[in-house]
Amino acid sequence: MIDVRNITKTYTDDSGGYQALKGVSFTIKDGEFVAIMGPSGSGKSTLMHILGCLDTPTSGEYFLDQKDVSKLTDEELADIRREKIGFVFQSFNLLPRATVLRNATLPLIYAGVPEKEREERATASLLAAGLDRDHFNHKSNQLSGGQIQRVAIARALVNNPTLILADEPTGNLDTKTSEIVLGTFQKLNKEEKRTIILITHEPDIAEHAERIIMIRDGLIVEDKKNDHRKNAQDALTKLEKRLSTNP
Repeated sequence: MIDVRNITKTYTDDSGGYQALKGVSFTIKDGEFVAIMGPSGSGKSTLMHILGCLDTPTSGEYFLDQKDVSKLTDEELADIRREKIGFVFQSFNLLPRATVLRNATLPLIYAGVPEKEREERATASLLAAGLDRDHFNHKSNQLSGGQIQRVAIARALVNNPTLILADEPTGNLDTKTSEIVLGTFQKLNKEEKRTIILITHEPDIAEHAERIIMIRDGLIVEDKKNDHRKNAQDALTKLEKRLSTNP
């Protein structure tokens, strides 16, 4: 699905230039769940923007579904984002006074999809993300943090994207809620074969992926299969048991 070849990214300003990526190469297969992990300033956010077609590299090539997107125009990149990529962000980016169903349909409204089809597709996405129908008419500011992030996941799914790109999706959540959200990603990956790239700076979050790419100072320093993958449902069960015995 993804083939990144010697990607570099240099930012320039009045004080000179800064090279955020220094020749990054890797591939990601269809249906993989990959974590890209690194500290602040490592280049992972720059890489995320390029993978999400929010920015273009200074040099190198980026193929998504065998199409070279590294040299596309802004309009062409917008088409790729709308058709192939679902984004889940740390800040949720939901409309607080809109209902759950309305929030989930927003990408379809922008795409000009008829109302009946919008509701059908949004309903399917919300159910896939683990939201109960009882919550569909609630406003997003009436939900818990975990429920809000599930709405954001549903919104990312609604256009049936090839790739789900999750940028620090548990950054504003407590441990229990984080495991619920990560469990949703694992379920989507396993049962619906969704390709997921998780951007994080936290090792315990990255451990939920089947593969971990470590980036530091604009270079990939490690790319390994995760032989000790953390199961979110098991972690949640253990956490709830511990909380019940230590109220």
